[in-house]
Amino acid sequence: MTATQGTRDRVLVTGASGFVGSAVAHAARAAGYAVRVLVRPASPRANLDPADEVAVGDLREPATLGPALAGTRYLFHVAADYRLWARNPDELIRTNRDGTVALMEAALCAGVERIVYTSSVATLQPGGDERRPLSEAAAIGMYKRSKVAAERAVERLVAERGLPAVIVNPSTPIGPRDIKPTPTGRVIVEAASGRLPGYVDTGLNLVHVDDVAAGHLLALERGRVGERYILGGEDVLLSQMLADIAGLVDRRAPTLRFPRRAIWPVAVAAEALAQVTGREPLVTRDALRMARYHMFFDDAKAREELGYTSRPYREALADAIAWFKQAGTLR
Repeated sequence: MTATQGTRDRVLVTGASGFVGSAVAHAARAAGYAVRVLVRPASPRANLDPADEVAVGDLREPATLGPALAGTRYLFHVAADYRLWARNPDELIRTNRDGTVALMEAALCAGVERIVYTSSVATLQPGGDERRPLSEAAAIGMYKRSKVAAERAVERLVAERGLPAVIVNPSTPIGPRDIKPTPTGRVIVEAASGRLPGYVDTGLNLVHVDDVAAGHLLALERGRVGERYILGGEDVLLSQMLADIAGLVDRRAPTLRFPRRAIWPVAVAAEALAQVTGREPLVTRDALRMARYHMFFDDAKAREELGYTSRPYREALADAIAWFKQAGTLR
């Protein structure tokens, strides 16, 4: 299914102005696909490539999706509202679940041959693999609930209407082009700036964003319709991540380990301030609830079925810090 310069199969990439979406667009372009990107009118354009065709639209405006899909053979649906806090949490449902359903229905009408839907390990039980999905009721916070609801909706469309979709579940991507930045990117920036005095006992599976993008291409070419594939990297304790960041920027690593209950009042105050300022708080009550678990995952299925690989996570960390410095986010 790999594109050639002769065929130039057109793919539509949603979320290409953001972090993972821009990496997927770059990977698709490098593989020889003709790339069209769906962006909202107000989306930042710094991550877009001049070679890509731009379709202006919005997942929350279904009438804009059909024209964006016209003439495309494949779809990478990467766009998502990735926030662990929002003044109006229903916005996450509108984008992540309702917008996904609208786009999948438009893709069916447009006759798109194959779809890669970007879900998240947020839809899975920590410590497991693809065989241990979360229920919506068990998901912590509106972001996770919205992603579980969206993934279940895609699965229903596959089963009931023959949607030709493969699901990928990235773990925690880090690396270049984290323009917003993501919640994990904010932790990297704050830690590299010396503004995190300590940590809680938790852990993440960290992966280079470009490896996640390569996994999307592999899922398009080799994935089985209706299946989900974890695209992961290395399981890393937060304390180790912060120590590695400190080493990369020549700072002293934080040594204070805080119990979650000690941070709870800080999270409450931060959320109250965010209601006034509108800026997402660095720490939230949902984040502390999630921190009870080590978010470690097994990506053996993607490695065996897709030929997926990932580089050492410290390379991703170094690339993220270098990009934040170049972008002026980290001084």
